[in-house]
Amino acid sequence: MQKKSLFRLLVFGLGCLPTVLLAQSTLTKEQQEVLAGLDSKSAHYGTLSKQIWDWAEVGYQEQKSSALLQEELTQAGFSVKAGVAGIPTAFVATFGSGKPVIGILAEYDALPGITQDATPDRKPLDTKKAGHACGHNLFGPGSVASAIAVKNWLQKSGKGGTIRLYGTPAEEGGSGKVYMVRDGLFSDVDVVLHWHPADRNGADPSTSLANITAKFRFRGIAAHAAASPDRGRSALDGVESMNYMINMMREHIPSDTRVHYVITKGGEAPNVVPDFAEVYYYVRHKNRTVLQDVWKRMVKAAEGAGMGTETKMEYEIIGGVYNLLPVETLAKQMHKNLSLVGGVIYTPEETKFAEKLGESFGTTFGSIRKPGEAAAVSPFSNNDLLSSASTDVGDVSWVVPTVGLSAATWVPGTAAHSWQAVASSGTSIGVKGMMVAAKSLSLTAIDLFKDPALIQKARTDWEKARGGAAFKYEALLGDRKPALDYRK
Repeated sequence: MQKKSLFRLLVFGLGCLPTVLLAQSTLTKEQQEVLAGLDSKSAHYGTLSKQIWDWAEVGYQEQKSSALLQEELTQAGFSVKAGVAGIPTAFVATFGSGKPVIGILAEYDALPGITQDATPDRKPLDTKKAGHACGHNLFGPGSVASAIAVKNWLQKSGKGGTIRLYGTPAEEGGSGKVYMVRDGLFSDVDVVLHWHPADRNGADPSTSLANITAKFRFRGIAAHAAASPDRGRSALDGVESMNYMINMMREHIPSDTRVHYVITKGGEAPNVVPDFAEVYYYVRHKNRTVLQDVWKRMVKAAEGAGMGTETKMEYEIIGGVYNLLPVETLAKQMHKNLSLVGGVIYTPEETKFAEKLGESFGTTFGSIRKPGEAAAVSPFSNNDLLSSASTDVGDVSWVVPTVGLSAATWVPGTAAHSWQAVASSGTSIGVKGMMVAAKSLSLTAIDLFKDPALIQKARTDWEKARGGAAFKYEALLGDRKPALDYRK
């Protein structure tokens, strides 16, 4: 075993000693001080994340979560502008002045319909209707921690420039960042940093799927389903006819397209012909042009369903996001700093939790991963990696060079949007992963402040990747106002 690896195990095996002791020979004194400052506040940021986990507020309803993060930044000396882009829970917090302007993204919305206690056994919470199954309770405080750490470094170093934290609500289907992009809130930013909870640590230049989401609403005529069915026109028939046509269409669209839906309204009683029904659709593809073509065909299917069932159809685009545009120059720098910080080392208690949680995964989808894998950082790869998920960070990445990382806030093997992810996100395992992200973001932001050439190289590569001057940003959701009620 290498000396560095042995040292890390000795330090982190106790699960409480500060990361600043890690690999002192590879960290500068300045970096050690930044990491030590974050370590000293780890418990505090953990408390913030647990509070947001408890609240579990869904998209555009994150009033308490947003206010908590705004208060934290205000107390740290940031100027905060709330309610930006027509969104009550969106905000921008700024410290410093002049160039460069480095932005950090923060999310804090929960997912509806999935609850779980912070235990390794399935234990839904009847007192809640949503849960942080994507770990955004960690995303928000982790990014805030980084922004404050960078602000402290700017003050101490005397460096010029601006650090800006973007409070971005409703990532889960609400496309909150798209409205912020559309309103020009990123127009003066040089580089944007972000991260996301995961079951592993990595910082590859991966892309994602572009996405359009919409609610299709059918209106018919109510009638007694037995006594006078001929008088009725079923809105549910409209929904089911559309679903049938979309499912047949899957055979005749590119095989890497993703289409999924839920019927959000199907009627109130079987003996009443439903006069209103609604289905909520997502469609995704890595290529926006392909995505838009498939979307147009879906609308035709909906129109045909309305005609065939003699119901009236209307639809509302809820969200639409671009695919992520990776910048390898920035990804390499982020990976370098993530490797310096290292992964998550479990205590014996955390290992026991992880092993128990792992029993719920089964072996259906491959070999069981071991808790110790959370300590590793995935090797850097630039082989056109594609995430099958979608994110509104994609839109940000097309208007400003953007880089992110994943941190092991979940037990290895955990699927996103699962009860296991909710459980991990509410524990010390989640907090440790959150602090790995905060440290990696901080070191990368400081590198950018200190090295203008790095920013210029990144912007040159980014301009080339997006097509140069010929590219013009147009939001996939058009000019609609924020869908503030999409979770109601």
